[in-house]
Amino acid sequence: MIYQGSCHCQAIRFEVEADAHLEADYCNCSICKKCNYLHLIVPLTRFTLLSGEQALSTYTFNSGVAKHTFCRHCGIKPFYTPRSNPDGIDINVHCLDTPPVSINISNFDGQNWEQHAHKLAHKSQT
Repeated sequence: MIYQGSCHCQAIRFEVEADAHLEADYCNCSICKKCNYLHLIVPLTRFTLLSGEQALSTYTFNSGVAKHTFCRHCGIKPFYTPRSNPDGIDINVHCLDTPPVSINISNFDGQNWEQHAHKLAHKSQT
């Protein structure tokens, strides 16, 4: 299924290919908890940025591997390059404009990232 997505002001628009029944993760790490990010990690080949590259701004911290991208106009973070899957892309399910048929949500212990990161490593594989 192809999902359309965007930031709040629509400056950034994208599409992502994923199952109709999504498997998503809530993470309790410091950044995800504060922005209520609902993770859908997919291979980068299933993601297309349709518009808004010039509106993207990037934030990094700690190891610098994760590239947290957000809209410089409205501040929404619709997707980013995750530390767990730097070869993939992590979509914020809350930014999908096309509703999924269903969402199965799992909790991920990001506060203890090093001990649990291996549980996400497969998500960017095709």
